[in-house]
Amino acid sequence: MQDWFLKLELAGVEGVSEVASVGGFVREYQVLIDPNRLRAYDVPLRRISEAVKAASSEVGGRVLEQGESEFVIRSSGYIDDKADLGNVVVYALDGTPVLLSDVARIIEGPALRRGIVELNGEGETVAGIVIMRDGENALQVIERVKAKLADLQRGLPDGVEIVTVYDRAPLIEGAVEYLQHKLIEEGIAVALVILIFLLHVRSSFVAIITLPLGVLGAFLIMSFQGVTANIMSLGGIAIAIGAMVDASIVLVENASRKLSELDEKPDAKLHRQTVIAAAQEVGPGIFFSLLIITVSFLPVFALTGESFRLFSPLAFTKTYAMAFAAILSVTLVPVLMLYLMRGRMRREQENPVNAFFVWIYKPIIHAALRFKWITIALALALTASVIVPIQRLGSEFMPALYEGELLYMPTTLPGVSSTKMREILGQTNRVMMTVPEVERVFGKAGRADTATDPAPLTMIETWIKLKPKDQWRSGMTADRIIEELNSKLQMPGLVNSWGYPIKIRMDMVSTGVRTPIGVKVTGDNLVEIERIARDIETAIADVPGTRSAFADRVLGGKYLEIMPDRGELARRNIDMGVFQSVVQTALGGMRLAESVEGRERYDIMLRYDRPFRESSEDLEDILVPTPTGAHIPLGELASITFTEGPPMIRSENARLTGWVFVDIAGRDIGGYVAEAQRTVADGVDLPPGYAVSFSGQYEQMQEAGARLRVAIPAAIALIFLLLMLHFGRLDRTAIIMLSLPFGLIGGLWAVWLAGYNLSVAVAVGFIALGGIAVETAVVMLLYIDAQVRETQPKTRAELFDAVSAGAAMRVRPKLMTVTTIFAGLAPIFITEGLGSDVMRRIALPMLGGMTSTLLLTLIVIPAVYYIWVGRSLSARAGNASKEARAIPVLPEGDQA
Repeated sequence: MQDWFLKLELAGVEGVSEVASVGGFVREYQVLIDPNRLRAYDVPLRRISEAVKAASSEVGGRVLEQGESEFVIRSSGYIDDKADLGNVVVYALDGTPVLLSDVARIIEGPALRRGIVELNGEGETVAGIVIMRDGENALQVIERVKAKLADLQRGLPDGVEIVTVYDRAPLIEGAVEYLQHKLIEEGIAVALVILIFLLHVRSSFVAIITLPLGVLGAFLIMSFQGVTANIMSLGGIAIAIGAMVDASIVLVENASRKLSELDEKPDAKLHRQTVIAAAQEVGPGIFFSLLIITVSFLPVFALTGESFRLFSPLAFTKTYAMAFAAILSVTLVPVLMLYLMRGRMRREQENPVNAFFVWIYKPIIHAALRFKWITIALALALTASVIVPIQRLGSEFMPALYEGELLYMPTTLPGVSSTKMREILGQTNRVMMTVPEVERVFGKAGRADTATDPAPLTMIETWIKLKPKDQWRSGMTADRIIEELNSKLQMPGLVNSWGYPIKIRMDMVSTGVRTPIGVKVTGDNLVEIERIARDIETAIADVPGTRSAFADRVLGGKYLEIMPDRGELARRNIDMGVFQSVVQTALGGMRLAESVEGRERYDIMLRYDRPFRESSEDLEDILVPTPTGAHIPLGELASITFTEGPPMIRSENARLTGWVFVDIAGRDIGGYVAEAQRTVADGVDLPPGYAVSFSGQYEQMQEAGARLRVAIPAAIALIFLLLMLHFGRLDRTAIIMLSLPFGLIGGLWAVWLAGYNLSVAVAVGFIALGGIAVETAVVMLLYIDAQVRETQPKTRAELFDAVSAGAAMRVRPKLMTVTTIFAGLAPIFITEGLGSDVMRRIALPMLGGMTSTLLLTLIVIPAVYYIWVGRSLSARAGNASKEARAIPVLPEGDQA
């Protein structure tokens, strides 16, 4: 059913590359030779092979014209049952034929198995693995396959059932649904924040309308580019929502403040001029700040490999959304302000929320400016405090993304038979089904019938489908379920490894290692490689955090080796090719032809019957023909011994390789590998010509870190250049760049307190934070500069008043922008959902960083500005007094 019905039907589904069969038994015709009959009939094995090869074929004889018609000539000689095969003539003597059935037993039997599958510990089954084409939309392909399976159900015999044992659709749909709900919640939260601070509905619409337009613009480009709606692409929109309205908020708030100072019904011309002036005052700076937020995400595009595939959709969508927000801020928003910002505008002090925060802020800013050096010292102390989380934070490539399923991949010793592997599969599956949170268990040992699955028979992969979380026992988590399963499956000969299906598959494709960490030993001799690998296994087993460590046995394969005696072969005049063909045919079972039964094809195999090849002693009696017609027992021509050898030979960079698979629990990868490297260096003797390297997620983490260490400074340099282009002054640019280290303070402390490790996801959060931090500092400096230009202070006292007034004017827009970012990111932390594991690690650095950035922009930047500009005022005041003393005082009445 699987090979000749389901497989063929599903292969035609759009987006399906291949359907691989695994498990069960594959039918074949087996010609089992009796060597005694061969000797009795004096038939060489080669003649049997030739007869079987010629037994099943079809030929054509062109055409025959007759009666004005053309007839195609064909001769059909395909075998379609055992009787046809038994009637194949081996030779005839004096008109008496010797048939294949006279010298061999012909049966329909199972082919040699390299793959076994088992379901729920209830017994063996047959499975099909649907492989998707590269670049296809996974959800669409899954839906097409499900629809096709529903149609095929009607064609199944009674008692045959199709059970889906692994389905990525719930993960995809759940993650997309989760983020779609978060986007709606974020939009509502942002709208409420704007409305609360402005208390003007139409003005709020000016800012709110940029959200759907910016998201729509991003989706249009995503559609054109082929970026699908997934965890990461929607995550880019989610972390951009709060920042997208920043420009609109600042523009609307500035215009609202200026319009509130006019009469209740100002002249239309004056209203227009006021709105335009307000937009011109902060518009260029806002546009540049949004452009900086867009540019700040460039380091994500510098990633490669798996990290780029993961985060490039997020980077694309966030960049598109911010780019559209920047364009809208200088095009549509000013126009909307002209038409919607009408009617009575409340003064800032009339809003109790604004008045409360300004009332709190004024004494704080006065104290910060009065004790400016103490303020700077405290800021430096806060900056230095990041040493604490930096020293204690762990590192990893990516946090585990809960997929709703687990993947159990134990390692067994090589040489285990298929019968034993079937027993192990059933035993482990039955044990796992005893855990209440487990809904279904599907285990596979060995390989499927596809080139994409080179797994040996000793490799087990078990997909464990978990029940929904609301059906779990109280207090249970995915990690606790893994711990319970691991404790139940401590069986002799099995070294356990646990993870999530998609993550492990991606690791195996990119690095070849199926555990979080792998140690690769390279050299020229397999014996020495195995010794080193076993020493590493022993050493690493004692490193804290090691759940399991297993050195893959590169020499554990079991062989029955036949070594021909070349001298004896020469004396008997037996060609080496004849000798090897006898071994290959009689023992290995050669595929000589195939039976054609409609659309079905079955191999025809030739080998000795089982009673003549069950032991090494039986092999010694296999007959090898000589040119003279004599038959010599194989034991006289070769030695037959049991030995060990490599079950599978691996190589990298043209060097032999051995692996040590390491599974860890309760530790970060970076810290674990650092300690494991020291342990291996101190405790493992490494001879010349051999090398040890750590791979797996650690290798990907190192690669991503190396790229970011170059890309992030380059992005900071580009931000610095953009600021210089806008301000044209080094001092203003330097003050704004202070926002970057200050943003790190809250971000690093938040990540450490939450118990997260530094990962690529956290790095993406810090990259997003950098642009937002610069944007908030730019707006603060714009307000202070505008106030100083307006008042033209001549003394420090006047400068004090101007800076404090400018900073106070920034309270409402600053609180609005920061609160919208908080409101935009907070829904991610409120509820659990598929994809929240990764999204929280991206959002948390932004939330923590915005807290410290709020302190910087409201307190530290005004103090730094006051110190810097105050120096120039002191210098001008000193020069003025010197010039006054240099002018001579003339007596009264004298003329100069």
